[in-house]
Amino acid sequence: MRLDKFVCKSTRLTRCEAQAQILAGQVSVNGQVATSAAMQVHENNCITLNGQPLIARPSQYIMLHKPANTLCSNIDGDYPSVFRYLPMTEAREMHIAGRLDADTTGLVLITDDGRWSFTLFNPRFACQKIYRVDLRDPLDCLAFHRIEREFNQGIMLPGESQLTRAATMTQVSSQQVLLRISEGRYHQVKRMFALVGNKVTGLHRQQIGEICLDVPAGQWRHLSAEEVASVIIGTEAFEG
Repeated sequence: MRLDKFVCKSTRLTRCEAQAQILAGQVSVNGQVATSAAMQVHENNCITLNGQPLIARPSQYIMLHKPANTLCSNIDGDYPSVFRYLPMTEAREMHIAGRLDADTTGLVLITDDGRWSFTLFNPRFACQKIYRVDLRDPLDCLAFHRIEREFNQGIMLPGESQLTRAATMTQVSSQQVLLRISEGRYHQVKRMFALVGNKVTGLHRQQIGEICLDVPAGQWRHLSAEEVASVIIGTEAFEG
């Protein structure tokens, strides 16, 4: 991780305060004074502040049930940030892994572990996401199977140069399906259904990999050790 982030995780300093200490030459890495806040370091490095060894606090991993009309952002904008639902002590130095549109609800993962979130959403590992999709136009049996076949074969979205990865669907009702995709292109689900002549009227993410949303809207909880580890196990299985 970045050196300034490591200092923050090891102390109660803000990012600006940590950067000031680094620029002042008060931080050393493996015995050498470091003056770049962006320097990449590892927890196995010997890092000191004013001669005192620093040990990073354990990383945090949180699931949040994002309500509609909220932003996956660290700050408020046209709508309030989802970080409003977290206590300040939990939100500090954390980021969102896998953002959702303002009108989309469901599972959001929040962490301060950059390597974990990168692994989770790295297209190389094809982590599956499950969305509940509400549609404007009803699908009869023939329409459902036609669209399912197209999605499974991959489709070319406007402005893209590669087909989407294979996606699968389960029909819940005439106007609701469960869609499973393993990538996260810009507005992907909405664009996929628009391309086959339908419109998404409601979108809810209920699962990422083995992590299933199980808290009410606006609520959050820490992930279990098993849920955190499932991400690494999944990538190891992919590589194996």
